[in-house]
Amino acid sequence: MERKLGNIVSFFQFLPELRKIIYTTNAIESLNAGLRKLTRNRRIFPNDDSVYKAMYLAIRHCADKWKMIHHWKPALQVFQIAFGEDSVPIHGL
Repeated sequence: MERKLGNIVSFFQFLPELRKIIYTTNAIESLNAGLRKLTRNRRIFPNDDSVYKAMYLAIRHCADKWKMIHHWKPALQVFQIAFGEDSVPIHGL
């Protein structure tokens, strides 16, 4: 029980906008499925940069579906504040 208490405490350290997204497991599963599809279809990458580029493109492709997630816009804004405008573009929302 005490081992799991640390997970709960760290969960509540996130802002409420992010907690809503974290416990929306459909979004997480959708992203995981997109990344699994990428790695299943292409098992060998010539170098590390090609892996990063492929993952970036896969995440961008999955992100098209994320606009339907409830409470996603406030979470994106929190991510943008935390990680910077260049890392998390929110144009078009």
